[in-house]
Amino acid sequence: MITLNQIKKNPQIKEFIKQSAKSLTFEGYTDHGLSHLDLVADRARNIAREVGLSAREQELSAIAAFCHDMGNFLSRTNHHYFGALLFNQVFGKEFEAGDISLVMQAISNHDKKEMKFANPISAVLVLADKSDVRRSRVVEKKIDNIKLDIHDRVNYATTMSKLGINRQKKVISLVLKIDTGFVPVIEYFEIFTERMVYCREAAQSLGYKFGLVINNFKLL
Repeated sequence: MITLNQIKKNPQIKEFIKQSAKSLTFEGYTDHGLSHLDLVADRARNIAREVGLSAREQELSAIAAFCHDMGNFLSRTNHHYFGALLFNQVFGKEFEAGDISLVMQAISNHDKKEMKFANPISAVLVLADKSDVRRSRVVEKKIDNIKLDIHDRVNYATTMSKLGINRQKKVISLVLKIDTGFVPVIEYFEIFTERMVYCREAAQSLGYKFGLVINNFKLL
């Protein structure tokens, strides 16, 4: 069975990710390259393990997480669909049909309005991806330019970001520290409310509640 380490070494996957990161940086987005993908893959594996998924489901969660943004060099709007198709193009003959279907479904599901969680891997990926807000995601280096873009401002102001899982209370919590001297907390909700709704729905599909804590205040 193919592992995440083998996926990371594949030359086509590496190039898709490289070109996607390059395209999004050119368009002014926050980091969607290896830093983001490694973090999301690690977070997905941890979530899958903590909520009790099998060892193979944990591996598939990490694989889907690492590959979820690689379709961006073809289209930002439809990158989730292109990413799933690219994954099948590269690995279609190397995965069992059931496994590759789960990975494709998770990739294609992670960024669309009609998001549904027909399998737990899709839910794990959404939680891992949508919770990645942090200062180091900001590609722009000039503070004056960072202040011009709300996504850059909010990410730059986030000095701590941690996703915690309480198996006894069945709660998945995103804990953030935001520098309110740089942005008011309301700006977080201006751009990330939809993401938090997705996280809540994903957690619920796994049998958990979703919580959001900002600067020691529980908001969800």
